[in-house]
Amino acid sequence: MMTPEQMIAAQKSQLETLFALSGKAVDGFERMVELNLQTLKTALHESSEATLAALSVKDLQEFTALQPNLAQPLSEKALAYAQHVYEIASGTQAEIAKAVEANANEMNKKVQALVETATKNAPAGTETAVAMFKTAMSAANNAYDSLHKASKQAAEVVEANINTVTSTAMKAATQGNGSSRAKRAA
Repeated sequence: MMTPEQMIAAQKSQLETLFALSGKAVDGFERMVELNLQTLKTALHESSEATLAALSVKDLQEFTALQPNLAQPLSEKALAYAQHVYEIASGTQAEIAKAVEANANEMNKKVQALVETATKNAPAGTETAVAMFKTAMSAANNAYDSLHKASKQAAEVVEANINTVTSTAMKAATQGNGSSRAKRAA
């Protein structure tokens, strides 16, 4: 049985964890807002430059030559933006997962200590029930460990796939720009 002091300490610990997790989520949100504001500022600046450049052309050939130079940076910037969003989201998720894992490990230790105390004070004849309970706790811990490892592996696969797609898209965008420049030169 837990004493009132132990219950208060456990509740305080859970609240501290909740506030820490909330802080990490707010930090991630703040980074997203900063990224979006910077992206907006850059887009406005580049849009005004492109508009002024388009207004200063003297003939259709000059206007046609101007268009690929505007489209190429946009595709690269869209890919870079998507990569930044992914980095912020995955970084925030990793911080939260680390905090949750630490909290789960701490709770697991406390539960195991409670079980050990309860088994030492268990009445005679309850050895079978105690053994079953310990087996169930061990199975639950093993399941949690397996699930945790699988989720880490899945996250690594997703990150590798996103990096591959981004790299491939960047190469395609660069090659596409190079071929349009070659066509213009010809």
